[in-house]
Amino acid sequence: MESIPWFHSLMSSPSLSPSAVHVLPSGVSPSSAAYRRIAFALFLAGFSTFSLLYCVQPLLPAFTHEFGIGAAASSLSLSLSTGFLAISVLCAGALSERVGRRGLMFSSMTAAALCNLLAASAPNWNTMLVWRALEGFALGGVPAVAMAYLAEEIAAEGLGFSMGLYVGGTAFGGMVGRIGMSALEQYFSWRTAMLTIGVIDLLAAIAFVMLLPPSRRFVKRTDLTLRHHLQLWKAQLAHTRLPFVFGIGFLAMGAFVTVYNYAGFRLTAAPFNLSSTECGFIFAAYLFGMVSSSSAGAMADKFGRAPVLICGLVLFAIGLALTASASLVAVIAGIVVVTIGFFVTHSVASGWVGRLAGSAKGHAASLYLLAYYLGSSMLGSLGGSFWQHGGWTGVVTFVAVLLVACLGVALCLMRRNASA
Repeated sequence: MESIPWFHSLMSSPSLSPSAVHVLPSGVSPSSAAYRRIAFALFLAGFSTFSLLYCVQPLLPAFTHEFGIGAAASSLSLSLSTGFLAISVLCAGALSERVGRRGLMFSSMTAAALCNLLAASAPNWNTMLVWRALEGFALGGVPAVAMAYLAEEIAAEGLGFSMGLYVGGTAFGGMVGRIGMSALEQYFSWRTAMLTIGVIDLLAAIAFVMLLPPSRRFVKRTDLTLRHHLQLWKAQLAHTRLPFVFGIGFLAMGAFVTVYNYAGFRLTAAPFNLSSTECGFIFAAYLFGMVSSSSAGAMADKFGRAPVLICGLVLFAIGLALTASASLVAVIAGIVVVTIGFFVTHSVASGWVGRLAGSAKGHAASLYLLAYYLGSSMLGSLGGSFWQHGGWTGVVTFVAVLLVACLGVALCLMRRNASA
């Protein structure tokens, strides 16, 4: 049941003895100093993940010019990263059950920042893609583990807000990456832009490990073999509601990345003819994503997850319709509303995973993020074909189909949730 605290689900786990459960401390209270340290540290983790992952998104037009490639090919610098991250989250979620959460997140943040520095120095397109793929694989140790850490350490009444703040960190990272990269690319070069964000995220990794308290409620699982991990993943996929949440992550993220991947191509072309810096400032819409994600988490705790999730998808659809306008003001407003709608949806869905997953939270979180980043990788690249053959109308049509499918999955989840 969604309303049963994680403590009770842990007690029902056959792999832990009752005596081991009784010594676990209570979850961190939202009113404590430790809660604020955890929230800010995970905010930095979210910032690092998204700023590194999506720093290339505003640079796609620059890649097409420098390397002589098309729009769909340029998106591989993002799609390969998200694709390898999707694979990595499965490994990282399982590994964190054995080695712990905090150290793995720090190592992943540091390795990914170093890979970004190497990608910035790559002599050719193929070498850059290799480093971006490795960067995505390294980053897999952050998102799945961060969700599991919060679900374990935070008291139930504060989980929604803390998860929302983590998602807000991803929004802030995405915004800073897009705006900063656009400006640096215009006035210096795309290589300078990527080097700068790599250094910033190395510093963020150091601040993260200094702030984040060691796990208090983590129970090391040295007994888990590959067979056990496969059984745990299979159990999560057999859950009556979790696969629907995974589907929402896949479709919503694919729709969102498609809009952002190709909005830059549209806005820098006629009739708008914006510079890369002007186009980058439009991505300040991520500020609204920061606010909406933390607010959505709090509202989900208060009013229930299903209605807030549906509201997020409806907002996304309204924003998408606005982007089809020939008015620049309407397009900008549409991107803002799309961003709010997506981060409301993602914040609620990611928090829902922690509430439904029982004791194998790392495995459930890794499956959600596998779906989430596969959506980014597969659907984001597929959207390039719609842009090349149908322009922005083709992109809007493709994303609209994804949103309709996502709404259908959400309604199925609501019915399952009501019966549960």
